[in-house]
Amino acid sequence: MTISMYQASAPRFVNMLNNLSAVLDKAAAHAEARKIDPAVLIADRLYPNMLPLASQVRIACDNAKGAVARLAGVEVPKHEDTEQTFAELKARIAKTIAFVQSIQPAQIDGSEERDITLKLGPTEVKFKGMQYLLGFALPNFYFHVVTAYDILRHDGVELAKRDYIGNP
Repeated sequence: MTISMYQASAPRFVNMLNNLSAVLDKAAAHAEARKIDPAVLIADRLYPNMLPLASQVRIACDNAKGAVARLAGVEVPKHEDTEQTFAELKARIAKTIAFVQSIQPAQIDGSEERDITLKLGPTEVKFKGMQYLLGFALPNFYFHVVTAYDILRHDGVELAKRDYIGNP
């Protein structure tokens, strides 16, 4: 059996973004129960030179929508990076999920050899679709989702692996 580029991308992004949204729900409940200002959790980071939780969520969303758009050959939607609350972060996740779900399998399937060019800082990096998805987009996406999870777990939010994996 073969797996399509669509199946390897869009449903995986949606599943993990739904899990991330549920993790944020647990974080909000944790903050409320322990009388912690939610802004403290949202601004927290694992190490001083790492990005905070809000940025991890934003970048995970950007990776998901960017990957699906590039593989489908459509423009990447622009989202402003202004979220300051759990509700706003969850709204960004919901917008991202809605965009990913708006892309049809036929738009992504067959994109294995599509030329993808990314500007990373001053450098342009060129990929073929399969290389981009499996070697760049998915690893980056999962990195930022798991880092968001790790920040909250480090802050005492009661999370387990099942919260990260969810219902695959």
